[in-house]
Amino acid sequence: MSNSHYENFPVASPLLPPRLRAPVRVIYAFARSADDIADEGHASDAERLAALCLYQDELSRIEQGQPNKVALFTELGAVIRQHGLALQCFRDLLSAFAQDVVQTRYADFASLLDYCARSANPVGRIMLALFEEQDALSLQQSDAICSALQLINFWQDVAIDWEKSRVYLPAEDLLRFGVNEEQIAAARIDDNWRALMQFEISRARQLMHSGLPLTKKLRGRMGWELRLIVQGGLRILDKIEAADYDVFIHRPTLEKRDWIIMLWRAIRNLG
Repeated sequence: MSNSHYENFPVASPLLPPRLRAPVRVIYAFARSADDIADEGHASDAERLAALCLYQDELSRIEQGQPNKVALFTELGAVIRQHGLALQCFRDLLSAFAQDVVQTRYADFASLLDYCARSANPVGRIMLALFEEQDALSLQQSDAICSALQLINFWQDVAIDWEKSRVYLPAEDLLRFGVNEEQIAAARIDDNWRALMQFEISRARQLMHSGLPLTKKLRGRMGWELRLIVQGGLRILDKIEAADYDVFIHRPTLEKRDWIIMLWRAIRNLG
């Protein structure tokens, strides 16, 4: 998995049908550029929020059938209309990006899942819409997979997020396991930290497993794409455990051997 959830867009994947490659590139450009507004460079919070508001305005122009002022949104509007995509998914993404500007801590798991519902789940819903798979159960399972991927990204990137003054580990969990932010800053691994990470990894893995039936339902290239994405997330959890939960010195990444394991598991469709 990459540093950003939005890299889960299969932009350059050979598994993506040719007819969807251009639409996916446009959607990815929207998500990537908006994420960068919220997270990159040296702009003030006010400047970041103002720029994201302009993105919201461009979405409103699409909704109202007005010409867009930004070329990206002219292309995005065409994709949305052609594939009948829900504008709310794009608005939800912008809402999550704006939240990242102003919120750096989460009190409990419920509030973190609410963030995932806007930062991650819309990605899966957009992809399902492109593949014309939008029944209620598929959407529910997609949401579970996407939220799990977002959580895995958080557990993988504890050290990176700390450098950005962000802590996605819920405050109630830190308190429950006797871990504080000073310990995160010191990158100190002890039994309390291991117990905390075991708990968080278990929740992410259970959530991922609840969405696994979708990988069997989707056929063809989309099914293979999703199976590999899911196995990538689960493999990262394996590697965190193998590193004795030290995500500070040993940030888990996928290497050649991991891709072989992921492919084998995807073929077997193991959880």
